[in-house]
Amino acid sequence: MNKSTCSPGSFLTGLVAGALVGAGIALLYAPQSGEETRKQLKKKADEVKDKAEKAKEDALVKMEEMKETAQQKAADIKKRAKKAAKEFKGEKEGSKA
Repeated sequence: MNKSTCSPGSFLTGLVAGALVGAGIALLYAPQSGEETRKQLKKKADEVKDKAEKAKEDALVKMEEMKETAQQKAADIKKRAKKAAKEFKGEKEGSKA
């Protein structure tokens, strides 16, 4: 899969689905009653859901931090470009004299 087409949401969805399928298969092959298996499946599903929610929250925080950093860098570049343009314009006017 191309990195540019994989969003955090689709990755998390795949992660959760894979974990649930793996846990389900493991529990279905375990020698125990159906009721015990259902309880374990629910418990594992709840654990995976909690982990997925935590991962989503962490990803959102990280994305917000990256957004703020990008905005700061863009503002700095804009400031530098304006300064360079002023200096260039001043040099051009100074060389005409």
